[in-house]
Amino acid sequence: MQLKINGKEIAAYPSNFSVTPLDLDDGDATVRTADGTLNRDRVAVKRQIDMTFGVLTWAEISSVLKAMSGVFFDFYYPDPMTGKYETKSMYVGNRPSPAAVSKNGQILWNGLKVTLTER
Repeated sequence: MQLKINGKEIAAYPSNFSVTPLDLDDGDATVRTADGTLNRDRVAVKRQIDMTFGVLTWAEISSVLKAMSGVFFDFYYPDPMTGKYETKSMYVGNRPSPAAVSKNGQILWNGLKVTLTER
């Protein structure tokens, strides 16, 4: 598997990687009738990608986070729906980095989680 941000290979690969196709509906035109029937106006199908990383060095986590620091960035990944590698313009939400430990004078981080959402 290859993952790239703005054309550069990601500094570290996630231990968990999940792609979710998301349906986006028109908020005004998508309604349920009194009998419960859904009238739906889907306007787009976007991707959401969840990644969780194992143990990362300080340099690795810094590189991953900096690569995603732009408001939007291009992300290259394998897409299960299209059956090929895709490049999508994405943005990142919260990026919790829950655990840091010092080992032999180096700080290690474990459990970075990121959610990328297609623009």
